[in-house]
Amino acid sequence: MKEAMLFSQRIGQLSKALWKAVEKDWQAWIKPYDLNINEHHILWISYHLKGASISDVAKFGVMHVSTAFNFSKKLEERGLLAFSKKAEDKRNTYVEMTPEGELLMEEMIERYHDTPHAVIDGSMQLRSLYGKFPEFMDVMAMIRNIYGDDFMEIFEASFKNIDDRFTEEKQIIHAASKQ
Repeated sequence: MKEAMLFSQRIGQLSKALWKAVEKDWQAWIKPYDLNINEHHILWISYHLKGASISDVAKFGVMHVSTAFNFSKKLEERGLLAFSKKAEDKRNTYVEMTPEGELLMEEMIERYHDTPHAVIDGSMQLRSLYGKFPEFMDVMAMIRNIYGDDFMEIFEASFKNIDDRFTEEKQIIHAASKQ
């Protein structure tokens, strides 16, 4: 019991401290685009899921369905998301990025390093020492047990999409520089 309580308190305190730094970094990154964290997270999920239901956005954004819907509605009003219903599924509402939304996401990704990032700065010593950023295998295993395999599959797919995109861009830039 004591060990479980100490673990719970330790992870709570560490998570809160890390979240505060992540939140500050995240807000600085998205501030120029007049977005809040929930809006950006919805755009991020929509960008990677391509036609997600509001329920999916809520699930993968770890937010209530009404929060996902209300912030998605604001993004629709700005022309960044479009709502739709599927002929075979009238009960669910789906969101998809508009071309303007995709351009905004791509610009935000490209301009990521224009703002400071305490979390990255705090990790650089470990990266220098081990040659890579810290890994999260234990934490990811815990999250998988809490939120399930679907959550982790979407989590991994979104980062694979970014990795693939930057690899493709590097190849295009490299090929163009040889011409």
